[in-house]
Amino acid sequence: MQRRTVGIILICIAAFLYGIWYVTAAIFGSNVTSWNSELFEAMLDYVGNGPLVMSRFALIIGICYLVAAEFERPLAKLMNQIKTNWKEFGSHENQDNKPQL
Repeated sequence: MQRRTVGIILICIAAFLYGIWYVTAAIFGSNVTSWNSELFEAMLDYVGNGPLVMSRFALIIGICYLVAAEFERPLAKLMNQIKTNWKEFGSHENQDNKPQL
């Protein structure tokens, strides 16, 4: 699988988990007759921070994968250029140090 695909999938998983955190709290409190923000915060606390932590983790890893995919080719090109220049530098250095017959 390509890095961009994995990054997008992880970001989608992060969005899904973030939404599940709120949906789970809403389902938990669906039988309540009156709603307010304090009650909903209590329901979110009851659900816990598991989905929120996992969504943040998936988001960070997904962004890292996307950044790595964007800079993979330029970095590989730069590394090949450095290797080529290093080999040329080494061949010039060896020619200068050879004894003359």
